[in-house]
Amino acid sequence: MTLPPGATIGILGGGQLGRMLAIAAAQLGYRSHVYAPEASGPATEVSAQWTQAAYDDPDALNRFAEAVGVVTYEFENVPPAALDRLEALVPIRPGKRSLEISRVREREKDLVRQLAGRTAPFRAVRNLEQLRDAFAEIGAPSILKTSSLGYDGKGQVRLRDASELDAAWEAVRGAPCVLEGFVSFEAEFSVLLCRGESGETAVWDTPENVHTHGILDTSTVPARALVLDQATEAIVLARTVADALDHIGLLTCEFFACPDGPVFNEMAPRVHNSGHWTIEGAVTSQFENHIRAVCGLPLGSTQRVGAHVEMKNLIGEDANSWPEILRDPAAKLHLYGKHVRPGRKMGHVTKVIPPLA
Repeated sequence: MTLPPGATIGILGGGQLGRMLAIAAAQLGYRSHVYAPEASGPATEVSAQWTQAAYDDPDALNRFAEAVGVVTYEFENVPPAALDRLEALVPIRPGKRSLEISRVREREKDLVRQLAGRTAPFRAVRNLEQLRDAFAEIGAPSILKTSSLGYDGKGQVRLRDASELDAAWEAVRGAPCVLEGFVSFEAEFSVLLCRGESGETAVWDTPENVHTHGILDTSTVPARALVLDQATEAIVLARTVADALDHIGLLTCEFFACPDGPVFNEMAPRVHNSGHWTIEGAVTSQFENHIRAVCGLPLGSTQRVGAHVEMKNLIGEDANSWPEILRDPAAKLHLYGKHVRPGRKMGHVTKVIPPLA
């Protein structure tokens, strides 16, 4: 399927990723129609249409499907029933299977293990008794994570002793979880891969990621040698995962660089915060290539255009430093149009130093 420029792309979710997808779509001549329960969001100002409706509103979903040529999404926690209804009416890219796997932590880890990838030791947990059994097997330190809906460090409780189990289970409010053992790692990195309709793939340079309080702080390319030494193996696994899912569009796989090789952490079937550097730092950004893929267009070059590229997130009050950022000739500022709130991703700034000839 090729969706020609001038057509309308449907985007589920209206956050900053939807905003940047809509901007990339407009540069290629497409219109964007966002569907979200909220009355507004970062994508509002840059989208041609916005449908405010619940994901369980069948009439609104039907009208949305009729108005677009393809549907994509900026987050993976879209209710399955909504996807079933849309899929019967319009192509969804990436497909529903990518969402079914990535939205549940144990499913994605099971898939990676089936494909011969490494993961941290883990066990699915559905009640306090299972948590006790899992902790007895995995031990401390470990981390209890909700199976879905967790991001930026949310829905996670670290465990150092069996005496903390009751409080941890109360903290996650009895939600389905996985208990993961800690892994000894030297760095974190991600593989950003875009897969087209015919199975061709484009991969960007591997960014090394630094997190602060569970939220991505910086992504840097090129990564240090210890990451680059493990990047090839991680890229092979990411390609294998994308093929297994028949994925179309961006797939992001996060890894730990460990003494015995890369250990898979989690995946996102979409554009990703650690790929924001590609807007200024690569010939084709992750957002443009995602739009190209879901519309059936040829993928663009992922070649890096600077010797060193760093993306830094602006969290909460960090966004108020925009005057200083704009005075830096090497800085490229992106603000998402949000109201400042502690812990909220307000924008990011990218530096490309120096540009390659």
